[in-house]
Amino acid sequence: MMAGYVRKTVLAPGEVLLRAEEILPVRIGLSRSKASGHGATYTGEEGTVILSAHAHSHYTEVTVQTDRLRTSRMDYEIQKFMNRLPYEAEDRGGPGDGDPKI
Repeated sequence: MMAGYVRKTVLAPGEVLLRAEEILPVRIGLSRSKASGHGATYTGEEGTVILSAHAHSHYTEVTVQTDRLRTSRMDYEIQKFMNRLPYEAEDRGGPGDGDPKI
């Protein structure tokens, strides 16, 4: 794996995995090739993404690894996905003003 990302979120691990399943296939064209209660692997023409989500007290730690450089399109989309995860309970999360709503 080449690039790695970590983020804390107030979402439960299952909610993180559900959001990944809703967003990654559409935005990056990846298909889930493996899944567990705390993670999933996605593969496609853009490359491979390994996502894990583990609860720690009031937060879930989300870790994503890709097999591409940080400058790839896939990594750009992964960074956007991670930034959409709400950090605090009051955060709305979601895309920035100029980003698509999906």
